[in-house]
Amino acid sequence: MPKLDNQTIELTLIAVTALALLLQAIVLLAIYLALRKAIRSLHGEVADLRASVVPVVESSREVIDNSRVLVDYARKLFARVAPKAEAAVGDVARVARGLRDQTENLEFTAKDILERTRRQTDRLDAMTTDALDAVDRAGSYVSDTVVRPVRQLAGLAAAAKAIVESLRNSAREPRRARYSSDEDTFI
Repeated sequence: MPKLDNQTIELTLIAVTALALLLQAIVLLAIYLALRKAIRSLHGEVADLRASVVPVVESSREVIDNSRVLVDYARKLFARVAPKAEAAVGDVARVARGLRDQTENLEFTAKDILERTRRQTDRLDAMTTDALDAVDRAGSYVSDTVVRPVRQLAGLAAAAKAIVESLRNSAREPRRARYSSDEDTFI
């Protein structure tokens, strides 16, 4: 491997620095050319924009002049209509106050009617509940006092009927043996 002395190292560093400066100069030149091209393009765009905006500005001056005339006319009209409008606003305010008072009265009356209706509904509910409870108790009482003895009597009548039927059947026919002879029996 060759031996590197100070002069060779310095010469190498100077060459690298020169190359870096040359590269930097090339990059700066490229940036300059790109900016110059962008500025020319921007000048063209501004010229086009100026050409299209100037007629709009000219026509807007006419619109502004016409709007000034319209505002003057509106001001004069407002000066004539303002007293009448104030009177109308006063009338509307009086009507609104009257409506608000009537609405408050109506609201109070509606609340009162609803409260009375609620009370009557609660009262009717209590009365209906009491009546249905009484009917339920009466049904239970009738069931306990009337139906139970009737069932017992029906049971006694059925028992008596069964006894009578049993006695009647035994008196009519004697009981037969199940197997009358051996020939019917198969073993």
